[in-house]
Amino acid sequence: MAEKQNHNIKTILTFIIPSLIGLLLFMTPISYQDAITIPIAIVSKGLQALLGTWLTAIVTGVVCFTAIATVVTKLLKPTFVTQNGFLNSLLNVTPMWLIIRVLGAVFILLTFAQVGPEAIRSGDTGALVLNDLLPVLFCVFIFAGMLLPLLLNFGLLELFGTLLTKIMRPVFNLPGRSAIDCMASWLGDGSVGILMTSKQYEARFYTQREAAVIGTTFSAVSITFSLVVISQVKLEHMFVPFYLTVCFAGLMAAIIVPKLPPLSWKKDTYIDDTPRHPDDEVIPAGKGVLSWGVEQALNKASKAGGIKHTLTDGMKNVIDMVFGVIPVVMAIGTVALIVAEHTPIFDYLGMPFIPLLELLQVPEATAASKTIVVGFADMFLPSILASSIESDMTRFIIAAMSVTQLIYMSEVGALLIGSKIPVNILELFVVFILRTLVTLPIIAGVAHLIF
Repeated sequence: MAEKQNHNIKTILTFIIPSLIGLLLFMTPISYQDAITIPIAIVSKGLQALLGTWLTAIVTGVVCFTAIATVVTKLLKPTFVTQNGFLNSLLNVTPMWLIIRVLGAVFILLTFAQVGPEAIRSGDTGALVLNDLLPVLFCVFIFAGMLLPLLLNFGLLELFGTLLTKIMRPVFNLPGRSAIDCMASWLGDGSVGILMTSKQYEARFYTQREAAVIGTTFSAVSITFSLVVISQVKLEHMFVPFYLTVCFAGLMAAIIVPKLPPLSWKKDTYIDDTPRHPDDEVIPAGKGVLSWGVEQALNKASKAGGIKHTLTDGMKNVIDMVFGVIPVVMAIGTVALIVAEHTPIFDYLGMPFIPLLELLQVPEATAASKTIVVGFADMFLPSILASSIESDMTRFIIAAMSVTQLIYMSEVGALLIGSKIPVNILELFVVFILRTLVTLPIIAGVAHLIF
């Protein structure tokens, strides 16, 4: 009975109020300036307009500061960093991440000052990342990161997780709690989902197969990122059909791809090779799904810290995303764009898709084929390359495609490889191609119905 007593009115309100505000900000579609969008995106746009031309200078400062702080941490190992868990994980990174951050700083300085090799700083490569992409990311990260605890800390995901167990096991053969990882990615950022998956894998909640499947299948692209992608191809007014298409194609890929190698070859044992134990997600006898879900949510809400804790959590998210992700996007995004713009590698890799695109009656099939494999480098590249394509339908297909492919090396792929989740770069590329082959016909089919 002790459980029941602490669900006083304060706990119930602690669950309901922040969760409702979170749902309102992240998931309520509203019409703004003739386009359907979500409140978070409007506030981000407002900040972007407010900061105006200062934004590129701020972002340049952020990337350079991150690189210097990381180099200093690696060389001098200052105790205030190494003894602080958060700062240590942010700045005391592996040699590979150090190189990426320094590269990002070099690229952004050359681009900002417009000196050095044209290939790095031109409008199709570095300048495109610096002027078009990073300001948007910076503003989105600030608000999304700050407000994400409203969704994560007050029981909303516990409620959804319990309600979705009945779906996750039969449909995807995954634990119900994996729905929470998916929600976190979907609402926040793919990196949040991967972080959660990795932690739960290390804590023996997921087996090797489950962790690999959740990491490559449910680290979905967030609503806010999707908004950036559809804006890039100038089809913001179609956000709702676009997002529904992405969800449907993503769902089909989530059912099909894990049943194929390499994911189907993963062992169903825990990180220490012990076999999977019978489900601990059974709902206790005499409890309904909803009442048990509400109880789990209220338990979570009763443990949530106060306003100060929520703000601290939000600030950590923001710092993690701004200082952790932005330099990576600058470095890998620029390299991938240089490869895409100045070498024919992605054109060759896309050629086998031309017959498929023609079969699906996609207009401008040859131009579209060049964007298909380039998404493995970075999720924004396809929509950047697509912005010059005339056909609205083709741009719609490419934008939806780039979001459902899911595995891109500038963030999700790099994070998966850096985590304990058992996948390597070759497996990620195979999963990327499989997801492309599954989702492309679905997206093309829907596009033919819409256009």
